[in-house]
Order: sequence, then structure tokens, then C-alpha cells
Amino acid sequence: MGATTIVARPQARTGRSGGPGIGRAVRDYGSLAGLLFLLLVMFLPFLIITINAIKSPSEYATNGPLALPSGLYLTGIEDFWNRVDFTSCLINSMVISLSVAILSTVLALLNGFAMGIGRIRGSVWLLVFFMIANMLPNEALAYPLYYFAKFLKLYDTQLAVIIIFTVIQSAFGTYLLASVFRPFPRELLDAARVDGCGKVQLLLRIVAPISKPSLLVFFAFSFIWTWNEFFLPLIMLPSNSKQTVPIAISVLQGQNFMDATTTASSALLGVLPCILFFLLFQRTLTKGVLAGSVK
Repeated sequence: MGATTIVARPQARTGRSGGPGIGRAVRDYGSLAGLLFLLLVMFLPFLIITINAIKSPSEYATNGPLALPSGLYLTGIEDFWNRVDFTSCLINSMVISLSVAILSTVLALLNGFAMGIGRIRGSVWLLVFFMIANMLPNEALAYPLYYFAKFLKLYDTQLAVIIIFTVIQSAFGTYLLASVFRPFPRELLDAARVDGCGKVQLLLRIVAPISKPSLLVFFAFSFIWTWNEFFLPLIMLPSNSKQTVPIAISVLQGQNFMDATTTASSALLGVLPCILFFLLFQRTLTKGVLAGSVK
């Protein structure tokens, strides 16, 4: 009689109802709820500014800053626009910010190429110097820059502000792009040199196109940082016709009086260009962040 072999069938695992599927769903919904809450917290100040910008002063005094407006009141925006000549301030800020963003990106590209790919002697110490200089507060730079602009006959000109912030922004850009260029594939660079590619062609045809996301990220942040600058433009541009948007917003606040609705209108007009600029470069910023995180 042959022996009978009995093979036990594996039993299905039993556990709590739903198993890991419910836990994962709870985590996903919890993360979504947390992100929505953070979005609300970040969006709430902008919403309050918008509500008060289209609210009449009497309605603000009666119902407070958190009440919804009963109608669309645009007189505050119009009064602020005409009071400070906001068109001129907008053009001044746009010219200065775009000029600084373009020039600082070009200068940072050249410096980053020399330090990251050229590997010049002492590049590490130069980067440390740039970072230390970039961390200096504007208050420490105001006195020498004021007399420097006076000496060069550039005081009360947009060119002085453009030169100052080009140097300041390119210091950080040099550190950023040198870090991006340092791990650049050496095989690709050697192959380009074998094909007869010079340093200028290497920069313009290979390094710059591949590093385009990082360059555009720095360009966008340089524009926004320069747009929001207040202290140095306040010192270097005393003329009303040459003032920028942040300076125009500050003139509404007096020692004993402040028009809340007009101030909200000025804040709304001041922040809208930055928001529009950010929305235009949203995909570029996302690509740049992903390009920097994944090698």
C-alpha cells in the first residue's frame, strides 16, 4: 500500500477588516486635509487684503476687517493709484527688477562656470566669501553704498540700484550655480573638447542649455527678491518720480493716521505683479526643483 501524501493548502491571511488599504486611505486623506489647512493659512492674509481693498472706509469702520463687503468699492484703489502715481512706480520696479534678474543671472552663470567647471584655484574660498558677503544686512551696506554712489554721480538714479542688487543677487547665484555645475558629467565636457569646442561654445551650447531650469529658477527668485526690496531703494532713490512700488506703499502710513482700506488697496496692487510673475514661471520653478533633486 503506497503512502498517501496530503498537501495542505495555504490558508488566506485574515486580519482586521480592510487591512492596510484603510490605513493608507486614512493617511492620504489626513495629508490632504493638512495641506488644505496650510493652503488656507497661507491664502488667508491675501483674502483679507482683497476683501478690505474693495470695501468702503465707512463699511470697514462699522463691520470690521473680517466682514464681507456689501458691494464693489474701487475708489480706494483709484485714490491710491493717483496719489502716488502708481504707473510710474510700477514701471520703475519692473525696469529695475528685470534688469537685475537678467544681469545677475548672466554674471552668476559666468562665475558659476568658472568655479564649478573651470575649477579655478581658490574657488571654495571665493564661494565662502560670496556667502558671507550675501549674509550682510542691508543696513551695514547703506553707508558705504551711499557715498560710493555720490562719488560716481549715480545717486538718485535707477542705474545705482541696478548695479547694487546685481552684485548682491549674483553672489548667491554664483554659489547656487557653482554647486549645480560642480557634479557636471566630465565625460560630456571631455567629448565636447575633443570635438573642438572652446570654452565659450562649451558654456553657450552645452552647459547653459542643460542648466536652463536652474537658471530660470534663479532668474525668477532674483526678480521677486529685487521687487520686494525696500531699504536700499528708499535711500538711493529720494525722488518721487523714481521710487519703486514698496516705497509707494509706505507713504500711506503716517504717525497718527492710517487709511486701512487704501493701505489694503496698495498692498493688493503691490503683491499682484509678484503673484502673476510666479504663476507665469510656475512650471519652470517646478522643473528647476525637480532637476536639482534628481540627478
